[in-house]
Amino acid sequence: MKKLLSFLKYALLLAVSALLMWYALKELDFKKVWEELHNADYVWVGVSLVMGAAAYFSRAHRWKMQIDPTGYHPSFANTYNAMMVCYLANLVLPRAGEVIRCSMLKRTDDVPVNTALGTVIAERFIDMIMLAVAVGLAFLFEFYRIRDFFLDLLTDKYNSLEQAGASLYWLGVLLIVLMVVLLISGAIFLKRLRRNTYFLKIVSFMKGILQGVFSVAKVKNQGLFWGHTVFVWFMYYTSSLVVFYALPGTSDLSWSAGLSVLVVGSLGMAAPVQGGVGVYHLLVQSTLLLYGVPKEAGMAFALLAHTSQTLLVVVMGVLSFIASMLQRNKVAVQPAEVEQTAHYHELDR
Repeated sequence: MKKLLSFLKYALLLAVSALLMWYALKELDFKKVWEELHNADYVWVGVSLVMGAAAYFSRAHRWKMQIDPTGYHPSFANTYNAMMVCYLANLVLPRAGEVIRCSMLKRTDDVPVNTALGTVIAERFIDMIMLAVAVGLAFLFEFYRIRDFFLDLLTDKYNSLEQAGASLYWLGVLLIVLMVVLLISGAIFLKRLRRNTYFLKIVSFMKGILQGVFSVAKVKNQGLFWGHTVFVWFMYYTSSLVVFYALPGTSDLSWSAGLSVLVVGSLGMAAPVQGGVGVYHLLVQSTLLLYGVPKEAGMAFALLAHTSQTLLVVVMGVLSFIASMLQRNKVAVQPAEVEQTAHYHELDR
C-alpha cells in the first residue's frame, strides 16, 4: 500500500510538471524558439556549465565543513559523491535524494543518518537566507518589475485565499486545539513515555538531527564557510547570466535582469516537482516578458539554461554513483584480500 501511495504521489507530481510545461509551450511559435536555439553561441553555455560544476564542488566542501564539528570526518570525495547522487535522485523523486545522500555517508564513513540530515536541514536554512538576500537585491535594483511580477502572483493567491477564508479560520482553530491536546497528553504521560523504547529512540534521533543543525556554529573557519556560501550563489547567478549572451533575444539584458531570473528561477527549482520542470520554464518566461523579451526567446532561454544544468547534474551524478558503487565493491573485496594475504604468509612460514 505504501509503495502504491508513493508511486501515485510521484506520478501526480510528474503530471503537474507536464501540465505546466504544456501550458508554457501551448501558445508559442516553435519555429521562432528553434531559430533562437539554432543561432545560440554554445561557448557561453559551456562557460555556464563550468560555473555550475564549480558551485557543486564548493558546495560539497562546505557540507564537509558542516559535518566535521560533529566528530565525523568523511572524505571530500565521499561527501561530493553523496551530494551529487542526491541531486540526481531529486530529478526523479523530489526530496528523496536528501535521505539517499545521508544514507550513502553512513555506508562510506559511518556518519549517522540523523546527524547528516541535521546538516542538510541547516544547509537548506542557509539557502533560504541567501535566497532572501537575492530577493532583497532584486527588489533594490529592479523594484518596479519584480513588484509587478509578485503583485500579480500574490493577487491571484489572495483572491483564492479570501474565498476560502472561513475554512482556513476553522482549520487554524482545529490545529491549535490539536496542539494543546498533544501538549497536555505529553505532560501527563511524560514519565511513562520516558520508559518507552520507541520514544527514547525518537529522542535520540532528534538529538542527532539537532547536533547536525547546530554544527554550523562550531565550524572552525567561519570565514571560509561563508565564503563558500557566497561563492556558490554567485556561481548560480553568473551561470544563468552568461546564458543571456548565448541567445540573440536575451543578449542585451542587464546584469540586474540576471538577479530577477536567479530569484524566480530558484523559486521554480524549489517547487516539489521533478527537477523544477514546467514551473521553472513558466516563471522564467514570465519574468523575461517584463524586460520586453518575446515569449519564444524567453522560453528558448529557459530551455537552454535548465536543460544544460540538468544534463550537468545527470553526468556528474552518474559518475558519482559509479564511483560510489566501485568503492562499495572495493570495500567488500578487502576482507577476502586480507584473508588471502594472511594465508600466503602462513605458507611462507
